[in-house]
Amino acid sequence: MSLVSGIAALAKPAGVTSFAALYPLKRSVSSGKIGHAGTLDRFATGLLVALVGSYSRLNPFFSSLDKVYLARLAFGRETDTLDPEGRVVAEGPLPSREAVEAVLPQFRGGILQRPPAFSALHIDGKRAYERALKGEEVEMRPRPVTIHRLELLDWRGAEADFLVECSSGTYIRSLARDIALAAGSRAYLLALSRESIGPILLSGAVAPSDFEPGRDLRPLDPALARALGLRPRILADSGLGRFRQGGRLRAEELADPDGQAVLASTQAGSGPARPSCVFSRTGSFLGLVDEAPSGITYRFVCGAGA
Repeated sequence: MSLVSGIAALAKPAGVTSFAALYPLKRSVSSGKIGHAGTLDRFATGLLVALVGSYSRLNPFFSSLDKVYLARLAFGRETDTLDPEGRVVAEGPLPSREAVEAVLPQFRGGILQRPPAFSALHIDGKRAYERALKGEEVEMRPRPVTIHRLELLDWRGAEADFLVECSSGTYIRSLARDIALAAGSRAYLLALSRESIGPILLSGAVAPSDFEPGRDLRPLDPALARALGLRPRILADSGLGRFRQGGRLRAEELADPDGQAVLASTQAGSGPARPSCVFSRTGSFLGLVDEAPSGITYRFVCGAGA
């Protein structure tokens, strides 16, 4: 085993849980905690982003990224889980392509979406799916989500393929249900592939069984930091030792990638504060801080393996 930190892009196969898909990675590194930027249901395939070691503390920023999916809907029936693993609870007539295309605009942009009863959301202290499995009536309150793109790619009567680009927290199973209901039918999600999480693409992912830490762990870089909504900063060599100890830095030691000093420029009223990702001059990710006119506050400093 090797003590490492970094970002792993894995291609999850169908038929296994996200937890099981992460097992080969956990077995090959000894970095302790491994976070992820959103799980996939057992039947689904596609991109899993794992955050290893010190990088697990970046999980909130990765989890908030937009996602792109390829979704296959099966019309005419709805299951209790809204996927192929559930039991049929409702049936409806097959809709026409025109009827489905006519309702798609109402699902684009900001919408309120009712999550599936079979989900990991907490309802009165218990997971919703735990209550649903016991036969309890589960009331799922609608939540705001954003559908940036929703396109019908292929139509085969009883089945149809869609491209969905959406905000974090969107349930594609719920989207399948709601599109069908709006078109006068019923549906469940027959297949799902996650194609991207922010700028990280499925095309660059490896099968969990093929994962090799030295080859497949990606470091954070300034471009990815910006995509996460963070501000990249370059730390002068003179500040490295103090930074690793959580010590005070001089203003001229912290600069943006263009070489401009930044501590003095973070004035009140300049917009909402964003955390800053600090890198060494050689590109190593050192940690996360908050900047203010009075100085910086540390969120965390990467361990030696980062």
